[in-house]
Amino acid sequence: MVEVADERPAPPYPIESVDRTLTLIRMLAERREVKLSEVREQLGVGQSTAHRLLAMFVYRGFAVQDSATRAYRAGPALLTLRHDPEVRLDVARDIRPMLSWLARESGETAHFGVLDGTDVRYVDVVESNQVLRVTGRRAQTRPAHATSIGRAMLSAESDASVRARYRGGPSHADTHTDFDALLRELAQSRRRGYARNRGDVEPGVCSVGVAVVTRDGELLGGLSVAAPESRWSTPIERADVKLLLDVAAKLAASTE
Repeated sequence: MVEVADERPAPPYPIESVDRTLTLIRMLAERREVKLSEVREQLGVGQSTAHRLLAMFVYRGFAVQDSATRAYRAGPALLTLRHDPEVRLDVARDIRPMLSWLARESGETAHFGVLDGTDVRYVDVVESNQVLRVTGRRAQTRPAHATSIGRAMLSAESDASVRARYRGGPSHADTHTDFDALLRELAQSRRRGYARNRGDVEPGVCSVGVAVVTRDGELLGGLSVAAPESRWSTPIERADVKLLLDVAAKLAASTE
């Protein structure tokens, strides 16, 4: 039986599999990240059992795995159960209908994400229905400074807040390695009212992103539209930005 750090007595007929699942939910909710070894030790199970349980959590959206560290974090399905600012928007009620409209009007893939430290965590996506399209990144993470959606959200913060977020400075092979360069990029995004990305993460993929901010200045998340470079142009960029700003305003208003 898994030990839980509280004083409540165990039920007379405990179900061990349920107890393990609930304990793992608690671990993901309370910690920034958890490692496979920590899950194995906390649940008192073998590595294969811990791995299978985490794999199901990832499959159902309750966890995401960092591709670099291999550690696990709370996924979008778990975050929707938490009552904190980053999930004030309901995925099914608020976000998905707006993304569907955005993908339909733009003809391209639309994402909604939130900042998670120096990363963007993609909460939901609606893919383009075109044969050649950008694939969705639901439940994945990317460096915030290397994506349009991340830059848009970072540009909604002050330079001091961004500096605090990037204590060690940003690092990515194909993007900003100089922190001052990142701040200049964010300043340009603030002036434009949106951020752009031209193949900084994936060659041949272009995108634009905007932040979703309430009238009180609370950052709720970010939106982006991504398309193959072969379909990208300045007029299309402008049209997509207009759509994004419209959706961002509606999402922000839905929390008031």
